[in-house]
Amino acid sequence: MIANNFHKGVLSIKDKILALDFILIFTILLLGVISILAMYSTEQGKFGYYTQSHFYRFCVFFTIFIIAAFFRIQFWFKSAYLFYFAILILLFSVDFFGITASGSKRWINLMFINLQPSELMKVALIIFLSRYYYKIPLEHVTSVKHILTPMFAVAIPVFLVVSQPDLGTAVLIALGGIAVIWLTGFNMKYFLYSVLIFICMVPLGISILKPYQKSRILTFLNPERDPLGAGYQIIQSKIAVGSGGITGKGYLKGSQSYLDYLPEKHTDFIFTLYSEEFGFVGSVSLLMIYVIIIYRIIAIGNKSKNNFARLYCFGFATAFFSYVAINMSMVLGLLPIVGAPLPIMSYGGSSMLAMMIGLGIVMSCKIYKDENLG
Repeated sequence: MIANNFHKGVLSIKDKILALDFILIFTILLLGVISILAMYSTEQGKFGYYTQSHFYRFCVFFTIFIIAAFFRIQFWFKSAYLFYFAILILLFSVDFFGITASGSKRWINLMFINLQPSELMKVALIIFLSRYYYKIPLEHVTSVKHILTPMFAVAIPVFLVVSQPDLGTAVLIALGGIAVIWLTGFNMKYFLYSVLIFICMVPLGISILKPYQKSRILTFLNPERDPLGAGYQIIQSKIAVGSGGITGKGYLKGSQSYLDYLPEKHTDFIFTLYSEEFGFVGSVSLLMIYVIIIYRIIAIGNKSKNNFARLYCFGFATAFFSYVAINMSMVLGLLPIVGAPLPIMSYGGSSMLAMMIGLGIVMSCKIYKDENLG
């Protein structure tokens, strides 16, 4: 019925609503509720500043997610380059008009929100590359032109974000871009060459790192080298996760968080607080929610009939997985601390806004899966 109406050039409000992926919507809502409850716990059972702000942001950004879903996929296709360059301009403007906090200049004050353009670049880069590769034949993907253009598209924002400095977000942006390039059918030997080049450049990369970034790497290798300084955060994080046991200590009963042993528990280390309170069972349940979201994104991509939607969904799913995997690995001590928020769960307006816009475009791919982009 919906497909017939689409081919007639008509898609009513009813058709659009019926075409929504209600499993994805329900899962996002469930994750949002869990995140609000977790934020409530970070403030020791008080509806304080962080909880209120997170609650209102989720309500507003979930609305933006629904609105973005109803925009035709052709709109996102035509706006892809504009979206990317608009965010790139904002990244450039951070140097001139940005707000400095914790030694980094990452935000622009827009009155109603301190916007972090680097978070939006995660989505902008994926949609840009999906648009770029839309009509490029597989045999031309590895031509010099089609290698250099995407590489520059990835390298410029990554360089700007590293200079803020924000190495963690730069890595996440790069991973999203590399995922899309790889999904186009890029020859594996070029990736192997890139890995070899990367390995050769590691010493140079380490030499230009800030002192605190070098300290994070050394702390990752040996947290006990400075247990009351650089290693304090990761040591307390692992203690909290381990103390949760199988079923956790119970909601609002996490001793590590309530006694303020956990720094940044409302942002990058929100998973630590959640694991302490709900244990292994709760952690696996949360992980399964993320698995369902990623699975639904991939399923939507599989059903899409145009390459742009497929490439975007697969690229966003891969990037979304990397955001979750890096954050959880980081708080468990499996990766260095790089400042990577847990999607939707962590406190942060720009991060949540970027994820909701990204998911809204995915839902647009679902509603308009039969649309021909020409």
